[in-house]
Amino acid sequence: MCGPLTESPWLIVIAASAGGIPAIKTVLAGLPPTIPASVVIVQHRPPHPGSRLEQILARSARVSVKTAKADEPIQPGVAYIAQPNRHLTVGPSRRFTYTDGTRIRGVLSSANPLLESAAEAFGDRTIAVVLSGSGMDGTDGVQTVKSRGGIVIAQDPASADFDRMPQAAVGTGIVDHVLPLGAIAAALVAITSGGSLDDVKRIESTHERNQRDVRG
Repeated sequence: MCGPLTESPWLIVIAASAGGIPAIKTVLAGLPPTIPASVVIVQHRPPHPGSRLEQILARSARVSVKTAKADEPIQPGVAYIAQPNRHLTVGPSRRFTYTDGTRIRGVLSSANPLLESAAEAFGDRTIAVVLSGSGMDGTDGVQTVKSRGGIVIAQDPASADFDRMPQAAVGTGIVDHVLPLGAIAAALVAITSGGSLDDVKRIESTHERNQRDVRG
């Protein structure tokens, strides 16, 4: 079992790059506003003042969506978006911090420092989710999440518009669940509600069966 709801909330960290926005929208659309988890999103994108990512994601999300601010406390039922040109991290007090610095695996902001700091702050209540992307961002961070007892989910590369990023996560050998995009939100709900590994496997099997029926 993944733990009772009386324990502290979960932190779900979503990492995505090329092709990631439609994938993130699909995941957020499946998360209920009462989910006992906070969501933090790193979507690689050019830094410019006219970005409307917050509004784009909010259209389909059932949880609140906002850009993460420095020193902001992390609240359940909210999806936070990392600024595009700085590294977002989670402090020991479970508040956001931003750092400037060199590119990590070629990107700003990188999912790696976020995942690593999240794992330190939330331990085994951390879930890393790696979605569509053309790079390798997140491969270091997911290993830290796993080493602290957290859970790692990768989008099935076959269901990703760009498969390199989820494939790199899978290549670490520590991913707990490789799921088609349409099954990820249901798996997150099951895990954060105290479900078991069998519950997640049933979600995956049901989704695959439905997809075969649609194709058939």
